[in-house]
Amino acid sequence: MTDPIADFLTRIRNAYSAGNRIVEAPSSKMKLAITKILCDKGYILSYKVVEGTPFNTIKIALKYHPQTKVAAVKKIVRVSKPGLRKYTDVKDMPRVLNGLGIAIVSTSKGVITDKEARDLNVGGEIVCYVY
Repeated sequence: MTDPIADFLTRIRNAYSAGNRIVEAPSSKMKLAITKILCDKGYILSYKVVEGTPFNTIKIALKYHPQTKVAAVKKIVRVSKPGLRKYTDVKDMPRVLNGLGIAIVSTSKGVITDKEARDLNVGGEIVCYVY
């Protein structure tokens, strides 16, 4: 597998489209940071790291509207890929859906959202857009 982050985002996207409540994915520091941001911003209900013998996994509880059963995430898109990295300065930081969505950015201060990157005045690699 050449892009584990894209695989992780695809697992989440596919689980939402299939109507699943829980999705599991292999764990890494970057995936855990992305999951923490998604949980803090309200795109997923909760997550748990399950210690395993060969490798750890992340169990994610997906979030749906209680009455209409509409997924909390409409779209989750990988931006920076191994073949073409996308870096941005703080002044060119993208605003996803005019501020309604988030861009997850890998910076020197860690993996943070686009708004936090603007507040900290740092640029970095744009990992994905979520809305």
